[in-house]
Amino acid sequence: MSDLFNKYDGIIFDLDGTMWDSTKPICEAWNIILSKHPEIVRDEITIRDLEGCMGLPMYDIAAKLFPNEKSEVRNNLMDELCIFENDYLAERGGELYPELRETLAKLKQRYPLYIVSNCQDGYIESFITAHDMSEFFKDTECWGRTRLSKGESNKILMERNNLKNPVYVGDTSGDRQSAIDAGIDFIYASYGFGSVEDCTYKINNFSELTDLL
Repeated sequence: MSDLFNKYDGIIFDLDGTMWDSTKPICEAWNIILSKHPEIVRDEITIRDLEGCMGLPMYDIAAKLFPNEKSEVRNNLMDELCIFENDYLAERGGELYPELRETLAKLKQRYPLYIVSNCQDGYIESFITAHDMSEFFKDTECWGRTRLSKGESNKILMERNNLKNPVYVGDTSGDRQSAIDAGIDFIYASYGFGSVEDCTYKINNFSELTDLL
């Protein structure tokens, strides 16, 4: 049995790059909307473009993808993109990482599971709807509801669920910082989008969580 078995009272997961890869359907959805806005001058959004934005709050992504637009214009556009994206993803889903469902089922027997993401409101729900994941997660929080940093969103979820010592699982340096800000341990999902030099623990695939925890 892992030495960590009795250490944590919950597991908080990042979503993108940790549990699924939704870059392909997001690109499809966003380019559909951009085709209706000829006044926005830029090439089609690519998967590489999105990979460079993963983990950022949505308006920071807007600033990165549409740097020549005024903040009001790009933020309004991002709101439109996200509304369409939520419905698109709920119907089509994304690419789940290997053994995700099986691993969540095992972890749920021991821990309450949660999601905290820098995404828009409704995005986590699209993931849950598309892949029938509602049985696994007790609660979720996101930038779209709090409009705060991921660390603060972690704290809000922890307080709401009376968590004293959860662990955060994510794939970017921003995820690591959110765990530091919330005063909790961090598990680095090295197969995701980011690169993290220093972490509490590291996994090379999602299923390794069952051995670690």
